[in-house]
Amino acid sequence: MDPLETVAPAFVDMAHQIVWATAATVNSAGEPSTRILHPICEWDGERLRGWIATSPLSVKAKHLARMPMMSLTYWRPNQDTCTVRCRTAWDETDAGREALWERFSNAPDPLGYVPSLVPAWTSPAVPAFGALELEPVAIRLLEGSAMLGGGGLVLNWRAR
Repeated sequence: MDPLETVAPAFVDMAHQIVWATAATVNSAGEPSTRILHPICEWDGERLRGWIATSPLSVKAKHLARMPMMSLTYWRPNQDTCTVRCRTAWDETDAGREALWERFSNAPDPLGYVPSLVPAWTSPAVPAFGALELEPVAIRLLEGSAMLGGGGLVLNWRAR
């Protein structure tokens, strides 16, 4: 295992360059369900956290109510990948929802976007807008060149 201090910055860098992740949850029958989401992550030197602007009224929210875990995988054509498994929790406070709205609105391209682009999200206060917080419990990062035998970064971290 590699230290979080090494893995987290490399993960955030790769994830923020790729932007879109395949997100997996588990339904009530124990079956996997995937969708593409747009997380944003932050490493403050000690703690890695992430957030997703998404609807608390969605099927995904029902899955997370039963099993509050999510796996996110980022991929790019050169075969660079990073996967993070996370505990999830909804921040239902007005302050938390507004902070996430601002976090995305003020993020640089290609990561940033104005959440009101989603028709149901006219403001952070509408019921359809939710702030899903992610707490990583495991990360694997693999540069495609390592997979193809040409060297490259391979990092693994797991929470204790």
